[in-house]
Amino acid sequence: MSESHPLPLRHFSQLHQALRDGQEVALVDLREEGAFATGHPLFAANLALSKLELEVPDRIPNRQTAITLYDNGEFYDERRGERKTTRAAAFLKSLGYRDIAVLAGDLAGWKEAGGEIFTDVNVPSKAFGEWVEHHYKTPSLTANEVQALQEKGANVAVLDVRRFDEFQAMSIPGGVSVPGGELALRLRDVVPDKKTQIIINCAGRTRSIIGTQSLINAGFTQPVAALRNGTIGWTLAGQTLAHQEHAHYPALSEDSRRIALKGAQALAIRAGVRSVTLSQIHEWQQDPQRTLYLFDVRTAEEYRAGHLTGARHVPGGQLVQETDHYATVRGARVVLADSDGVRARMAASWLAQMNWEVYVAEFKEEDFAEQGDWKAQVAPAPAVESVTPEQLRHWLAEGSTGVVDLTTSANFRNRRIPGAVWTTRGNIPQVIAAQPEKTRWVVTCTSGLLARYAVTEVAALTGKETYLLEKGTVGWINAGESLERGESVYLENAQDRYQRPYEGTAVSAQAMQDYLDWEYGLVAQLEKDGSHGFQLLK
Repeated sequence: MSESHPLPLRHFSQLHQALRDGQEVALVDLREEGAFATGHPLFAANLALSKLELEVPDRIPNRQTAITLYDNGEFYDERRGERKTTRAAAFLKSLGYRDIAVLAGDLAGWKEAGGEIFTDVNVPSKAFGEWVEHHYKTPSLTANEVQALQEKGANVAVLDVRRFDEFQAMSIPGGVSVPGGELALRLRDVVPDKKTQIIINCAGRTRSIIGTQSLINAGFTQPVAALRNGTIGWTLAGQTLAHQEHAHYPALSEDSRRIALKGAQALAIRAGVRSVTLSQIHEWQQDPQRTLYLFDVRTAEEYRAGHLTGARHVPGGQLVQETDHYATVRGARVVLADSDGVRARMAASWLAQMNWEVYVAEFKEEDFAEQGDWKAQVAPAPAVESVTPEQLRHWLAEGSTGVVDLTTSANFRNRRIPGAVWTTRGNIPQVIAAQPEKTRWVVTCTSGLLARYAVTEVAALTGKETYLLEKGTVGWINAGESLERGESVYLENAQDRYQRPYEGTAVSAQAMQDYLDWEYGLVAQLEKDGSHGFQLLK
């Protein structure tokens, strides 16, 4: 990228030093997740141009935050020479963000200046997990060792700390779903026998390492070990996975909570986690100089029944696993809330070791006054003209109307309007230009929310009538209209989502092994990078 850029430049040296100093840094990669996974700085956050309107208000809540953009040389519109950074900066300024710059030299400039490049997604958390195992010597057992214990009828309990939907997709035979944020709180209820050998598993490595070490750090005395390499290791060992299992942790007892609370309180003190009052939280929410994230780390059902006003629901285990996604501004303040005194402290103990300024909220029961599911903040949407499914069906029959679908590639493969073209927002100009014969365009997505932002965009690019499909593709389906399914030329090399090597069963053994080898190398990469600031317990 030329150094003559219409936006201010921010250099590797400035950002790297700011990270080392613990300052707030929002380094934003505007590419789709698939491209982001091919390489990025450690603390870069993937915030694709395609979904800025839906994600940036919550992920970068303070309009004073210094934002640095990069796109690895990708264009939004090549004909006009408009880079993704240029378009994103204009949009962010329209929302009131004031301090916007681009990364000098783009991604290549970061590397040339000596910056380390990391592949995959959620890398800060995964690298932290490897750092934890390396320094704590977290105990683990191989797949063969665990299976041997099961086959001889040993007193073992396999606890799966992933989300329940992941557990149902594939699990270790005999396993029980106990998502990581619930593990310490519910352990005594799930495994009442203190002599039981506990095996913690996830799909790969990170969550099983963190889950195992959580119990050790919190003072539980049962023998505990991670299943080395999780379901990947189990599969590579030639062993069979279970599917659609339902074993789940039981209702919480006061005894289990009491035991967990004692350990969590001691651990939080060791980790330097502080508590904060609601009045102080309210002051911080008005502080223009700092970013604040307020997370409720309980289950979705508990959150729905009542939570602190302004708190976002993120289960504690997922927050530790995907910190970069939820707390996009590195160096921000983080406040966690729960109703039991355990889950927030356990998650906070890990965030503190990841070098976050993290607190646990103090409150009264009546402060959980807000009810319902969490609702994302979104950018103001333009007023656009919509069209009913019935009218669209008539237009499609005439043959000159095009449909642009902005849903995920997975949803488009599963069900779509006949003849629709799929694209991400960042590739709209290219897709539209390939169909100049269309005299009218209709824009859709699953619900119509994202599509609404693109209607005026498509109209400006084409100079033709453009409409929003009323209630999106869901509205089309509810109206009983016909659908197409399966592969499409538009899905070739879809980049909207990175296919994790630990998801599903249709992953090659080589891809799984390559992923494990990558994880093994993260500690060395962290040491070369030098900006992580991880501080483990003494």
